[in-house]
Amino acid sequence: MQSIVRRFSIVFILALALSACGYQLRGVADLSFKNLYIQGAPLSISKDLKKSLKINGIQVVDNVEQADLLLELLSETNEKRILSLSGKGVVSEYELNYRASFRTRAPASPTWSAPQTVQTRRNYSYNDTALLGKAEEETRLNLDMHKDAVHEVLRRLTAIKPATE
Repeated sequence: MQSIVRRFSIVFILALALSACGYQLRGVADLSFKNLYIQGAPLSISKDLKKSLKINGIQVVDNVEQADLLLELLSETNEKRILSLSGKGVVSEYELNYRASFRTRAPASPTWSAPQTVQTRRNYSYNDTALLGKAEEETRLNLDMHKDAVHEVLRRLTAIKPATE
């Protein structure tokens, strides 16, 4: 019986500490539009972006007339560069960069916003003896950067407020 009370007390104290530190589950984004039309180049984050928009209650529409906001995906780049070399001239660390550019406009406006760029960066150590493992790590890091880019695009779309007439 004492063991159950002790476990309950520990769980209660941990829950209390967790709530006191300001931890909060990520909720839905507070977007000022309900329908979005996406145009432009299909980027590698397009599918995840549409999924995140749907989760946040935004409908991606098929024609401009139904949209409250237009989003144009402009470009993306994936870069991999050598960050450091060992004393023997062998690569020991890489840096991965991902950039995606987009712009927005209201359907009634002929003017697009200035292009915005979302950029994420990751470093990882490299070792020729663990080639398959490092290739898998690079793939996971790229996927993680894409997810971060989607979240950043959503955060920036949250900042867009409807024009008052």
